[in-house]
Amino acid sequence: MQHILADRMEGMKASEIRELLKLTEQPGMISFAGGLPDSALFPLADIAKARDAVLSRQAKEALQYSVTEGYAPLRDWIADRMNSKHGTAMDREHVLITNGSQQGLDLSGKLFLNRGDVVLCESPTYLGALNALRAYEPRFVEVDCDEEGMIIEQLRKQLETHPVKMIYVIPNFQNPTGRSWSAERRKQFMACAAEYDAVILEDDPYGELWFQAAERPSLLSMDTRGQVIHLGSFSKVYCPGYRIGWLTASTLWMEKYVLAKQSSDLHSSSISQREIHAYLTNNDLDRHIKTLRDVYRKRRDAMLQAMREHLSEEASYYEPSGGLFLWVELPEGVNARALLRECLDSGVAFVPGEAFYPGGGHANTLRLNYSVSSESDIWTGIERLATALRQYKSFGR
Repeated sequence: MQHILADRMEGMKASEIRELLKLTEQPGMISFAGGLPDSALFPLADIAKARDAVLSRQAKEALQYSVTEGYAPLRDWIADRMNSKHGTAMDREHVLITNGSQQGLDLSGKLFLNRGDVVLCESPTYLGALNALRAYEPRFVEVDCDEEGMIIEQLRKQLETHPVKMIYVIPNFQNPTGRSWSAERRKQFMACAAEYDAVILEDDPYGELWFQAAERPSLLSMDTRGQVIHLGSFSKVYCPGYRIGWLTASTLWMEKYVLAKQSSDLHSSSISQREIHAYLTNNDLDRHIKTLRDVYRKRRDAMLQAMREHLSEEASYYEPSGGLFLWVELPEGVNARALLRECLDSGVAFVPGEAFYPGGGHANTLRLNYSVSSESDIWTGIERLATALRQYKSFGR
């Protein structure tokens, strides 16, 4: 019966790495493989109060079908916060509630991509975005980055060479590298992109998780042509289980997004939207985010210190100023997939970096996550990684 599948399914295959990482559930395993917020930091008591308030006062509405665009008071809250944080001037009509920002990626592919259309992306980039967009059979073209962001000369060259339909970027604490674009590079990027008719997907799930305050204007705030679709989420700053995110777009695109979402799921969870809004109305989200920053900063620092002590001669790595990830480059000839098998036997896990490159390669890279491990586990895990790497090299694998 396989022959009756749509052609697009040829590009959607199970990940070998995902199968390997099922082993991370073993007792005693220290996993740096996920991209999760720490569930111990969820504000459970306040969440319970918000749920009780919704069920006692809005139960009929919360448990009923709702409008595709989303709960209007929540959309107002998002628009106001975007205006405050980014200097934009939007209202609820520019905001669509989605099932996490992942649905925003899928809807964007549905709206803009035909088979063979060119998508420019950072090299490397978020694996989940590649998977979401790959269903629409585009051609990915990678643009190299340095510590300030996407290299503009390469961006311009690719825009001149290819009929680019979409540019996908994560300017803040990128997954997987942890890199954050400089303010000047953002301006240069927008000036260059404005010369071409390509839609820009600005994915921003980590932007509030900074460890050192710095000027980081959103691409959306610099958009003069309606090119930028900005994706946001409550998953990293509140709770991912609610599966509530949003996208903001000009009215030029919003009607089409609403139509695409209607055909996908009618609307996102009514009760989840109302519970989140109840929490936001009665609690200080910024105070909660400060707690997250403080905890994740300490864990990042622990991982960096452990890397310096145990892996300073064997690896190079980027030191992130926010977010959840540390990106590591091992010596040429080291295969991170093979190393992962060694590490799993030693009780530590990570994600090999090759999967984050649309064109493959870069087998000597890997991503580490520090948000869900204690500082002591981080030290133990990095020591295990270092030991496994030396064993791997000693056997000439």
